[in-house]
Amino acid sequence: MPRRSRSAHVLLLCALLASSPAFAVEITPEAMERYGNMAEALLRDGVSRKTVAGAGHVPAYANFLAQKFQQAGFPEQDIKVIPYGETAALVVRYRGDGSSNRKSILLSSHMDVVGADPGDWERHPFELQEDDTFYFGRGVLDNKFDVSLLTTLFVWLKAEGFVPSRDLIIAFTGDEESYQETVQHLTNEFRNLIDAEYALVVDGGGGALDDTGKAFQYQIGFAEKTYATFSMTARNRGGHSSMPRPDNAIFDLAAAIQRLEMHTFPVETNEITLTYFARTAPFLENEVGDAMARFAADPSDESAIETLRGKPEYVGTLGTTCIPTMLEAGHAENALPRSATATVNCRIFPGNSVEDIQRELQVVVGNSALEWAVVGTPVSSDASPFNPEVIDAVATSLDQIYPGVPVIPKMVSGTTDGAYFRAAGIPSYSLTGIFLNPADSYAHGLNERVRKASIPESLIFWRSMIALLAGPQQ
Repeated sequence: MPRRSRSAHVLLLCALLASSPAFAVEITPEAMERYGNMAEALLRDGVSRKTVAGAGHVPAYANFLAQKFQQAGFPEQDIKVIPYGETAALVVRYRGDGSSNRKSILLSSHMDVVGADPGDWERHPFELQEDDTFYFGRGVLDNKFDVSLLTTLFVWLKAEGFVPSRDLIIAFTGDEESYQETVQHLTNEFRNLIDAEYALVVDGGGGALDDTGKAFQYQIGFAEKTYATFSMTARNRGGHSSMPRPDNAIFDLAAAIQRLEMHTFPVETNEITLTYFARTAPFLENEVGDAMARFAADPSDESAIETLRGKPEYVGTLGTTCIPTMLEAGHAENALPRSATATVNCRIFPGNSVEDIQRELQVVVGNSALEWAVVGTPVSSDASPFNPEVIDAVATSLDQIYPGVPVIPKMVSGTTDGAYFRAAGIPSYSLTGIFLNPADSYAHGLNERVRKASIPESLIFWRSMIALLAGPQQ
């Protein structure tokens, strides 16, 4: 929306806050405009930085953000840029007065993004662009938006003279979209900097809008599937391309991929996924909502399973998924390939080990000559416990912007840094202030976008969350 329309949206939100009979933070239109502009400027800068794996641009971004915190008055000793290979992490501590006698709250997002080819996009992916409704660019949804919002939030709170009742910690990681080694480095080597009662992973979750713009649910991630990547390699003695033979590394790999294409993992459920389907079903007045209700009542309902598996946004909630994502083969156009490798990315349902899934995949492809290897270091973690404090704070904060929207627990089909925090003993909950129609979710895809109204809405949401979770003790 144009600047004038965004200002009107800000005024409307502030009016709603002022008239709310329940808890509401006091936010003036001037403050909302000032810090909304700051968040937009940070987002514009962030999107312009090509913080993709291997480019080496994350440390400069981390140092830029560190400078913003220092300029806002955070002591230098409370701002740590932690290098790791070609990337880095940033940790900022907002010291409280300790009046709550409780451990810190950790707020985490990531500074890196997946790659994007400008030739494939309608707009340049590394330039923040906009129309009347959306911002466009790589990272505007995942996850430069929330990095910008959390930075703005800390600067805003510091400028107000806010003193939390316990420490607040920001941890921005640098390779969440690849091997997630910076979060492991933090939990293993710098636990003292990020140790907390629980983590709010500001990456995932969030609100859903229907086609009319009405909010119909808000999701919090309590658990995640295990992210595991395998390499599957066929090898051959090679030769001259003018003398082809029946045995060929590419043929062997292609046959294996075809078998993977035909394989479906069994349906699995847990309390979180069944609750998610049961509570989401009433808000979808279509065949998908009907399928959700039937599946929640009877997870063996084949018709419901078929409908849900036909929707990419829900298939991951039904069990383990594995899909080839990259191919590499051959060494010259006039030579028979000596090797061919497929990268197979899996999102493993809780309760299954990486080793179990690898064995199943090997049985499926039916070729014992293929070489398999695990890429990176997968991590499995149990679901976080139900936390009434977090749930109540979310519900109250949502009332500031979308009154009455139901809060629904979810198992995240993707993977966030929360999996590593959970594995390290820090309960983690994935959530954001962003509301979006699922049809407009283009994270990792072409023409990634986020609603422009998400800036004021998210500022109100997070300002309220901090007041409720770490405000002065009554």
